[in-house]
Amino acid sequence: MNLTELLDDLLFDYTLRTVALGTAIVGIVSGVLGSYALLRKQSLLGDAISHAALPGVVLAFMITRSYGSIVLMAGALVSGVLATLLILAVVRSTRIKEDSALGIALSVFFGLGLMLLTVTQRMPGARQASLERFLFGQAATLVVADVIAMGVLAVVAVGLVMLLWKEFKLVSFDTEFASSLGFPARALEVALTTLLVVAIVVGLQAVGVILMSALVVAPGAAARQWTDRFGVMVFLAGAFGGFSGVAGAALSSTGSGLSTGPVIVLVVSLITVVSMLLAPNRGLVWNWVRQLRQRRQFRIETVLVDLLALSQQHESIDYGHTVEAIHAMNRGRRGEARTLRSLQEKGLVTSRPGGRWSMTEAGIVEARRILEATGEIPDPGPLPIGQVRVTPS
Repeated sequence: MNLTELLDDLLFDYTLRTVALGTAIVGIVSGVLGSYALLRKQSLLGDAISHAALPGVVLAFMITRSYGSIVLMAGALVSGVLATLLILAVVRSTRIKEDSALGIALSVFFGLGLMLLTVTQRMPGARQASLERFLFGQAATLVVADVIAMGVLAVVAVGLVMLLWKEFKLVSFDTEFASSLGFPARALEVALTTLLVVAIVVGLQAVGVILMSALVVAPGAAARQWTDRFGVMVFLAGAFGGFSGVAGAALSSTGSGLSTGPVIVLVVSLITVVSMLLAPNRGLVWNWVRQLRQRRQFRIETVLVDLLALSQQHESIDYGHTVEAIHAMNRGRRGEARTLRSLQEKGLVTSRPGGRWSMTEAGIVEARRILEATGEIPDPGPLPIGQVRVTPS
């Protein structure tokens, strides 16, 4: 299948269009809310909430005997909110740290969900596969009604983020400062965490409990590499998440046996890896290039300063010095010959017969500037070319 056919299917194939739209909604809302979790250092919270939603899904079915998406998502929402409130209460009222509270809530709620899922096997008329789609995700089962329900929740969540943009941003960066300004910091934290629960509930049916945490964390982590502005980061995270949803749905449709949820996670993980490597401000590749340039500049400056020190031992800058003599000034350094050629290209040194090197007047000026920048007082040094220092008798 070529790109043209794939785009045509995205627009006109009912199943693929529905799945792509649903996964795009999941990616956008997860990226937007996940950015807050990332900045608040609560990335594990998404994992805990997604696992904690499972018993709510199963209990909602056991009470209503309905497989409707709205009913099951409502159960997941209630369970996720309860888990969140439990985590916050444990952290504030005990000495247990947040990471430990998250781990406890994750294991307890997920274990309860698996136990309840086993119980449903014995219930007459129960179809466990319909519930397990929330465990592993089954984006291919999405229908228009599911997408509408997901879209409504996503619009509410993103709309509240936009409405409370200033307050949520302030709480995310400095809770104590927000409290000092009179904002209800505790209530805002609970509201923000509840919206994160909504984002996770929206994506459970498409991605599943196990993989949902990756979709919460990865878009924000990728966006953080490209910018230092929070607004741009949130926008990029939503864009990365939405693109991953559409791309994952499209790629999974090209091969038999490819599950949409894992492919979406692979796509967003690839975006994160590329961002970590190639982002201009924080990318590892560019940092490596900058470090190479800084080391090269440092070698150039140290060779120039060492050459000035050698020249100050003679009456004129005409006097040439061998590469071995320059190396003796700093035996831990390598590549002096290459560095001297770079300095020659800049007109700071000149080569002499016999493999010797001497400084130009421009080189002396630059070496003294380097010493002054480091707080050292440069020696007056050798006289200009052709002049001889006169020592008084």
